[in-house]
Amino acid sequence: MSSFKEFKIKWGMAIDLDKCTGCGACMVACQAENNIAPQPDASNKLKSLNWLVVYELTNGKPFPEHEVAYLPRPCMQCGKPSCVSVCPVIATDKNEEGGIVSQVYPRCIGCRYCMASCPYHARYFNWFDPTWPEGMDKTLTPDVSVRPRGVVEKCSFCHHRFMQAKDKARVEGRDPNALNDGDYITSCTEACPNGAIVFGDVNNPAHKVHDLVKGKYAFRLLERLGTDPQVYYISRREWVRRLGDNYLENEKVKG
Repeated sequence: MSSFKEFKIKWGMAIDLDKCTGCGACMVACQAENNIAPQPDASNKLKSLNWLVVYELTNGKPFPEHEVAYLPRPCMQCGKPSCVSVCPVIATDKNEEGGIVSQVYPRCIGCRYCMASCPYHARYFNWFDPTWPEGMDKTLTPDVSVRPRGVVEKCSFCHHRFMQAKDKARVEGRDPNALNDGDYITSCTEACPNGAIVFGDVNNPAHKVHDLVKGKYAFRLLERLGTDPQVYYISRREWVRRLGDNYLENEKVKG
């Protein structure tokens, strides 16, 4: 895999799966914030469009030992993203400030190589022209472009909020490259009723997320692949952590 530069600032998430109830507030907030239009046929999961999806996990045991957990999955903003190396038109790149994997929609030709290479299924192809019910178009976020049909979309860590936070810091006479904890947060972080999602600079000791990602129960999805995700998960339940890294029990292979 090609090498990628290190960033002084690295925006990341710590999602506590023991706090997540699967309510879906983060999904709704993401769609509203990033101008994701209602789907013509939401039942068609092959053509659905959600930058953030909440998955249900189970330990597979019968009652009364049965347990479930819920796992929100945004773009992992990988430190070594496979999607970047396969894009033929450089529509996606890892040079964005803070380590965010960018997606340049006017460049995208819809080849979907990035979707095939992403091990987290965090990219989505826009099959339909974006349309909203009458009146709902007035609720669009003005700082987020509406994507046309035929391009690949993904979570951007609400990049427009990053730009707003930097502008506010400049107005207040502060360094825009040294944002305080809480100056810039994503819409899903803000909407979570249980505080399960914590967002900030994982490289900055002054940010809460810095200590959370170093905790005993922190892990990353499919970490063994070497993609170096900037999204971390926390769970005190061992079976959740094992599922997160796709741990497979040693079983006799049946021919």
